[in-house]
Amino acid sequence: MSAAPVLALRDVVFRRNGQEILHGVDLTVRAGERWALLGPNGAGKSTILGFCGAQTHPTSGTVDVLGHRLGRVELQELRRGIGHVNPRHPVHSAITAREVVLTGLTGTIELPLRWSPGPEQLARADALLADVGLEARREAAWPTMSQGERGRALIARALAAEPRLLLLDEPTTGLDVAAREQFLETLDALARAEPDLTTILVTHHLEELPETTTHAVVIARGSVVAAGPVGAVVTTGTISRAFEHPIEVAHAEGRWSARARRTAPGSPTARGSEPATGSGSSNGRVGVNGSGAANDPVATNDPVAANR
Repeated sequence: MSAAPVLALRDVVFRRNGQEILHGVDLTVRAGERWALLGPNGAGKSTILGFCGAQTHPTSGTVDVLGHRLGRVELQELRRGIGHVNPRHPVHSAITAREVVLTGLTGTIELPLRWSPGPEQLARADALLADVGLEARREAAWPTMSQGERGRALIARALAAEPRLLLLDEPTTGLDVAAREQFLETLDALARAEPDLTTILVTHHLEELPETTTHAVVIARGSVVAAGPVGAVVTTGTISRAFEHPIEVAHAEGRWSARARRTAPGSPTARGSEPATGSGSSNGRVGVNGSGAANDPVATNDPVAANR
């Protein structure tokens, strides 16, 4: 029996200032799955993440998060079950790493006035910092912490309220190679420690996918190009179609990589010429439950090629 849906988008359309940003998106994410949300800049990834975080309402269609439909639920209560890791987290004061984690309990940027954490809350903050490798840095002031340390502290912050859904919005932005690898190791350790936690990570770099990624959805021009088990979705054909450039995708020792496919001088560039893995959908939309079952289409018709 498959796990209950944590997130369900049904025929979601979103318009902003009269322009349609998303075009009939269908997606189902189940408990314990670890998704990557991939696509080029401007594809609609941030808009979809806004639905996942109960920050944005669709123009039409339905969005269910943690079993509650947007528009029929008190949002503040719903958001308590959602953790969010954003490398642009706007801390401007010299609060400590421990205090940053404690703000995950209060849902604020700074610690509220006239609020003091109890012994159990302090112990949880310290335990979370230890889990992400920052036990020795719990008293470090935010301005003195490296970008990699901040990223791991933000994971601890997002976990403070024991969320069922964890969203990571391009979390390795600004990290050097060593810090990126430490961050990804932290996410892999989290997946092993909390197997029921559902995660969605947004990126446009395949090298930033943790080894424990189970599923992926690829977005291009506001439509789902492919979605389902990561091995069936992250392919040379699908990525080339989505990014409208010949991209060679490789997978070795649990990690993904991508590089431009070389073409002979003078030869035409076969942009996105390789078909994506999976069956097509006649209307360019896809319904996915993440189970990998035979009746779950993995890829849609190419929304980019259809317009060329």
